[in-house]
This record gives sequence, C-alpha cells and structure tokens, in this order.
Amino acid sequence: MNDLTFYLLMGAQGLAAIAVFAFVWFWPGPWNAERFVGSALLVFGMFFVFLARFQLGRSFSITAQARELVTHGLYSRIRNPIYVFGAIAVAGLCLVLQRPAMWLLLLLIVAMQTVRARREARVLEAKFGDDYRKYRGRTWF
Repeated sequence: MNDLTFYLLMGAQGLAAIAVFAFVWFWPGPWNAERFVGSALLVFGMFFVFLARFQLGRSFSITAQARELVTHGLYSRIRNPIYVFGAIAVAGLCLVLQRPAMWLLLLLIVAMQTVRARREARVLEAKFGDDYRKYRGRTWF
C-alpha cells in the first residue's frame, strides 16, 4: 500500500467516525445512563480502532496477508486490537440505540472476527514461524 492510499483510508475512517458520532448525537430519545455509557464506549472504541489502524500502517489489508509482523503499540499487548476495540464500539452503539435486536449484530460481528483472526493467525504463523508463535504467547486475542 502506498502513502496516498494509506492516508486516504485513514481519512475515510476519520470521516466515518465523525458521521457515526453525529448520528449518535442526533439519535432521538433521552440521554439516560445507558446512552451516556454507550456513547463513552463508542468514543473509546472508535479512538482505539483508529489508533490500531494507524499503528498497523501499510500492513493493513482486507484479506489475510503477511507483509510484516506488527508488534509495537497496541499490538504489543493485543494481536487484534481493531477487532477488540471495534466490538467495544459496536457494544456502545447498541447501548446508545437501545434496540435489543442490535445485540445480535454484535454477536455476529464477534463470531466473524474470531474466524477472521484465526485465519490471519494461520497466515502469519506460516510466514513468520517461531517469531509469530513467541508473539502470540505474550499477547491476548
């Protein structure tokens, strides 16, 4: 991925975050405890998704690829921070929207991300071998 593509993707992610925050702000209904907690989780999750995506840099891809073993920043503790913090953001959105059926979406997302993480782990282990196994041993998910 070249610099222009990287910065365009980061910009698009930033604009999408702003759109989600605007959506939440103008969502009808009372600002009760559930909505405040959900908003906090959404902001927290989105911030760390953005940070993880930035730290992943040019190693980001839609399909499982092994360009580089990223082990710094958030990746020094969590192998898949985009998935973890993305799930936190979606949980926050579920609380904000206060629609019980939305929790099914979260379950579906977590299941899909777990499958995807396993697929990525196989690709990384095949390319980086012992280095990846050591990294996996000292990180969570």
